[in-house]
Amino acid sequence: MTDQQLVKGLQEKTKEVRREIIKMLQEAGSGHPGGSLSAAEIMTVLYFNEMKVRPSEPSWPERDRFVISKGHAAPVLYAVLALAGFFSKEKLATLRKIGSSLQGHPDRKKLTGLDASSGSLGQGISVACGMAKSAKIDGSSHRVYCLLGDGETQEGQVWEAAMFAAHYKLDNLVAILDHNHLQIDGFTTDVMSPEPLDEKWQAFGWQVIKVDGHSIESLLDAFAVAKTVKDKPVLILAETTKGKGVSFMENEASWHGSAPNAEQAAQALKELA
Repeated sequence: MTDQQLVKGLQEKTKEVRREIIKMLQEAGSGHPGGSLSAAEIMTVLYFNEMKVRPSEPSWPERDRFVISKGHAAPVLYAVLALAGFFSKEKLATLRKIGSSLQGHPDRKKLTGLDASSGSLGQGISVACGMAKSAKIDGSSHRVYCLLGDGETQEGQVWEAAMFAAHYKLDNLVAILDHNHLQIDGFTTDVMSPEPLDEKWQAFGWQVIKVDGHSIESLLDAFAVAKTVKDKPVLILAETTKGKGVSFMENEASWHGSAPNAEQAAQALKELA
């Protein structure tokens, strides 16, 4: 497969991921579309190119680990897990329903393919640090990836984890920050500005790579560069758009945690065709 064939294939897979997000949220009648749609390219590149995983052997010891620190964006994680073959795609229709393993926030005790449960903002990156440190202690070659939200960086625990990762030179850890500029109450710069994020992470001892988070090519390049960095953790600062791909959801804080109705879902799916 040529590089352009790879890119085209991942772009088509990203569209499929976005369609599944819309369908499962409409069926559930609740959930978080904005931050799920903004991370679709990131998650597609991770699960369909970057990470070493075996859907048929989800507990494979040498697999790369993934933690979604912004746990409310579970729909994008569930979509890629299903499309990658960790479980049946039909299960996506059970999102947030009583008895379903697809809970509003990921629960690793309930669902195949999860490395960590998450929900409380700020905690996921600490879990990822622990995984990366234990891999170093064990002499394992697997890598750890963690998806963060930009509103989440208002949490102090994020910066404690950042300090820990740099101190212990966790070059097997890659954090990806979904920088869509919006959180539930509005723009991050209005609620409590975390900017300048690139300079702050650099000051905490991380290698920062800034990319267009909706460019498959840029993400592929960023992950390739991350593998060459030694003695420090890597942050990929991905510039994204909240609600990406659905015109009436883009850059609208109201779609942080509101599910589309049947009519809105039909329009969204038409745009994502």
